[in-house]
Amino acid sequence: MERPSPGLFSHIEPGNAAPGSGRLAGKSVLVQPNMSVRGWPTAAGSLALEGFVALEDAAAVERLRAAAANVVGSSRMAELGLGLVGDTAASAVAENLCDVALVTDTMGEARHAALDAGAFGFKPSWGIVPRIGLIGLAPSMECYGVVAKSLDDAAGVMAALAGGDERDPSMLQEGVPDFSQVRRGTSSLAVAGVIGECLDALEPAEGDAFRAALLRLESAGIRIEEVGLPDFHLFRTVHNVIGATEASSSAGKYDGVRYGHRTASAENWNEMYLKSRAESFGTLVKAYLFQGAYFQFENYAAFENACRLRRRLVGKTEALFEKVDVLVSPTRRAGLEAAAATTIQATYDAFALSLPANVTGQPALSLPGIAGNGDFELGLQLVGRHLADVQLLAMGARLALLEP
Repeated sequence: MERPSPGLFSHIEPGNAAPGSGRLAGKSVLVQPNMSVRGWPTAAGSLALEGFVALEDAAAVERLRAAAANVVGSSRMAELGLGLVGDTAASAVAENLCDVALVTDTMGEARHAALDAGAFGFKPSWGIVPRIGLIGLAPSMECYGVVAKSLDDAAGVMAALAGGDERDPSMLQEGVPDFSQVRRGTSSLAVAGVIGECLDALEPAEGDAFRAALLRLESAGIRIEEVGLPDFHLFRTVHNVIGATEASSSAGKYDGVRYGHRTASAENWNEMYLKSRAESFGTLVKAYLFQGAYFQFENYAAFENACRLRRRLVGKTEALFEKVDVLVSPTRRAGLEAAAATTIQATYDAFALSLPANVTGQPALSLPGIAGNGDFELGLQLVGRHLADVQLLAMGARLALLEP
């Protein structure tokens, strides 16, 4: 690993290699400052957590250290993990300042960041990595994502992170994929499904680049089948309503009373609370919280309906795997860069192709160098059946060998 650049790090911890000879010995891992590391500043990119220092390690950090990883520091990040504006994890990977970066994946952030680094981006099945110690925003959508130039490194980190934790009742306690078996796992996934409604949404140049990528998959012995999902357009709305409502609830604790930012000008406690809240969040997060508060307090029926639609989307997506082994799509659209999205609409536009896997909780892998549109990397996204993470990574390793 090269010497860290302070501009890319919110915190650097020299000489932090864990002792021992675990599976990650010699590997350097960068975390985001919403992942608790005892004694480190953990502001999650937000003024709301100004001055907060973690009191203990997150479960993920405990497991990284138990596997002898060198947790080198924390990157800079978008506020509370919403989007990628200001995030530096990809740059740290691209500049060889770490082997692996952990990125909160709420809408596809790990997969998009990886493309900017020419790396692999992986979001595991929801519920297999404990979220204890993660400062989250939308709990049912987000999970730890991995950015790495090597799929072996990504699989190694996931092998260390995955597994039950009784402190986190939301996660699976058994039946968790064994990531140590990726290289031994089957790469015989043979049928890739393309959702017709997703393909129809692409611009002509994007569609041409994606079809060229599909031809490369066919050259690797994978059969391409078009499948239908008429409700595909609902993923965005469902994510927005549920994600914003969960965010409103999650951010309610940032009140300026117990920790974090407190306004300097208030005449009473009520005014202190209101002004502290008003000053604590940036424009993007504040807009998201306003949306969520509306659904939480004024139109809860819309939230309930979004949850019903989510269940339907999960069921219909699962049904597609009766016909295909994996779903494929571009990771992102051309000209819609997540790192430049500063409004809710622009953010959802940028992540439109990656966020469905966050709604369904399925594993998703973004591969670089296979689908491009001129100078812009679209990325090839593979989405697998829930808990088929090992098979998905094995297929990714197979496709990574394709000639450019």
